[in-house]
Amino acid sequence: MIVILMGVSGSGKTTIGVLLAQRMRAVFADADDYHSEMNRAKMAAGHALNDDDRQPWLLTLNALVREWFEGGMCGVLACSALKAMYRETLISGIPKEAITFVLLEGPRELIAARLAGRQNHYMNPTLLDSQLATLETPTDGLRVVNDRPPEDVVNEIMQHLELHEEK
Repeated sequence: MIVILMGVSGSGKTTIGVLLAQRMRAVFADADDYHSEMNRAKMAAGHALNDDDRQPWLLTLNALVREWFEGGMCGVLACSALKAMYRETLISGIPKEAITFVLLEGPRELIAARLAGRQNHYMNPTLLDSQLATLETPTDGLRVVNDRPPEDVVNEIMQHLELHEEK
């Protein structure tokens, strides 16, 4: 099983992803670690990435997820995956039933506060509104409000995954 935790920057993808991967006994990867230096510099300067900026990054992430799938590994990927076309690139070549998208949501004020409190992260907090405007909510994924302790959020996701596995 592969889970892609998605949402805007500050929605808690990494925090939840690390805990979820531990609970699932899965590998974890943070998509932010795969951005090019050029993309990082652009975001740090307060400029939103465009589709062309994201495409090589998405292809790299797709290769990672395909490697997990082909190797029979369970994995958790924390990735914004804001647009439907990005999600299609991420899972290209993998059966849809092997992937579960989980959208982490929360009140804008909470997410903005998280971003403001970050240290040493290249994502400029001023980009939150552009990310919220870009987000295309998936119709086939789980939506979880991340405004509680991380363990509670992971418990909700695990319950969904266990029900999904039984089908």
